[in-house]
Amino acid sequence: MDPGAAMLLPRDQKQFLALTQRRHAELLRQGRIFNARARLIGGDPAAWDIQVRDQKIREATEKARDEIFAAEMKHNDKILCMLENREKTDKLNICRAISKFRQNCQRPETRREFDLSDPLALQKEPPARLSDHDPRNTVSGMQKFMGEDLDFQARKKFQEEQNREWLLQQQREGRDARAARKRAEDRHTQTQLQFDATARLLDEQERATSKAICVAVKEFNKSQVAELATRRARERQQEEEDNAAEICHLLGWDLLTENPLQAASTGGPRRLLPHRWKGMSAQERAHVRDLQQLQVQEKLRLQEEERQRARAWDRLRVQEARDAQLEQRQRERQRREARLALDCSNRGLAEEQRLREKATKEASTNYHSEDYFSQFNTRSR
Repeated sequence: MDPGAAMLLPRDQKQFLALTQRRHAELLRQGRIFNARARLIGGDPAAWDIQVRDQKIREATEKARDEIFAAEMKHNDKILCMLENREKTDKLNICRAISKFRQNCQRPETRREFDLSDPLALQKEPPARLSDHDPRNTVSGMQKFMGEDLDFQARKKFQEEQNREWLLQQQREGRDARAARKRAEDRHTQTQLQFDATARLLDEQERATSKAICVAVKEFNKSQVAELATRRARERQQEEEDNAAEICHLLGWDLLTENPLQAASTGGPRRLLPHRWKGMSAQERAHVRDLQQLQVQEKLRLQEEERQRARAWDRLRVQEARDAQLEQRQRERQRREARLALDCSNRGLAEEQRLREKATKEASTNYHSEDYFSQFNTRSR
């Protein structure tokens, strides 16, 4: 590391290290790019292979992660559906209990204010005056005057008794409501416990059924294997018996004893059965050998004639090749002479063009030095 880098701050050190790594990578890339042996049409196969491998690894990792997420989403969706169904069932049961409670315990005629909105109030209302002591007589009706309230104590006692009854009724209604609410909660809890017990029972039954199925399949497979082994043993025994019988039959057959008469055919004395024929006699083999010697001599004669023709053709090809070579040398000599004449003409033209370019360059004011052209193709990017 540079000695001056020790005096840098931590951030400057990171920047210095990053700059050094980029310079080193640039030098390595220049070595690959400007090396004609290692370059493939200006590309970097090693870097491409690394990028392809990294891309495959990244795709495989993303695919595995997506599969894990998909499995978790399916599991969560299943749990959510079960919870939603349970919540819907609970809400339905609560709504049914509330409706039943309202129908049984909260009828309109049991309310204290029902007399204010009773549609049959006029039919239930007593007459305006029953007697002279009717408490419903008003001052304007001229039926009762100030100071003549003789039923004050009875009315007061009746009102107190009525208030006490109303208070007791409210207390009873409160107790009944709390008891009904508690019973509803108990029924809900009992229902949940029953659902859980049923789920556990079904799970246990499913496991037992799966276990029984596995045992049955295993026993069936064992019986199939035993049956297959028995059938193979029986087939093997039958095959051995058949082979032994065939061997006994072949030991006394004319095919193995090589009886020459068993090859005779019914088609004539000179015809034989190929599948029963066991070979020729000594006279037949001697006749065949004589014919072979004659064929060998004939083949040697034909080979000698072929060699004579080949030598004649070789002499003819050598003579033609020599003539073609002499003609080729003559053409090459003429071509060299034409090339020398063309080179002399081109050198003259090149010298003339060089003088013309030199005069044009000297006369031009927009002159480019060699430094302008040397600044290109110095980096890999």
